[in-house]
Amino acid sequence: TGVMPFVALLLLQRRPVAGRALLVTGSSCPGHSLCRSNVQEQTRRQVALLNATAQDLFSLYLKCQGEPFSSDTDRICNPSGVFFPPFRVNRTSERKEVMVAMYKLFAFLNASLGNITRDQEELNPTAKDLLDRLHNTTKTTRGLISNLTCLLCKNYNIFQVDVNYGESSKTKSTFRKKQQGCQVLRKYVQVIAQAARILLPHLSPP
Repeated sequence: TGVMPFVALLLLQRRPVAGRALLVTGSSCPGHSLCRSNVQEQTRRQVALLNATAQDLFSLYLKCQGEPFSSDTDRICNPSGVFFPPFRVNRTSERKEVMVAMYKLFAFLNASLGNITRDQEELNPTAKDLLDRLHNTTKTTRGLISNLTCLLCKNYNIFQVDVNYGESSKTKSTFRKKQQGCQVLRKYVQVIAQAARILLPHLSPP
């Protein structure tokens, strides 16, 4: 779906910088004509699907980490200690502002899911249900990023958005890898619900 090669270009920007949209001065974005005719409806469905499955993913993740994650979730998985892109738009925000904020959110989430999946493949290689759920969520997120890229290009001539991807867990201890994953996924449950409430009305048919 969408324009995956173009998205790959955007996601090469893994600098820890504050996100900002850069406007193109040309007449049109490269590749936006490749957007599918139903890109807006597809985007709406992808956001709804991520929102509907977020809590189950978090619960399954906790179950597979064992103790003390299951019994001390509120303390260990408190997301206040982990970076997550600020999400300051609401239903009264301009549609362009909402779309840019959504792109930053899901680009960050896609990178975070990559970290979490890599760690779980190492720490819980037999947890097939969890790994399948992580891969499916990543697939949906990548499709959503592609569609958001199309919409930003087609509607607003925006083709470059800088994103803060947070920190990698690659060199951390086993406990910290598990903790960072549960912190990010818990925050994701909260933010995706807010994102769905805000974005879905902007994507509804007129």
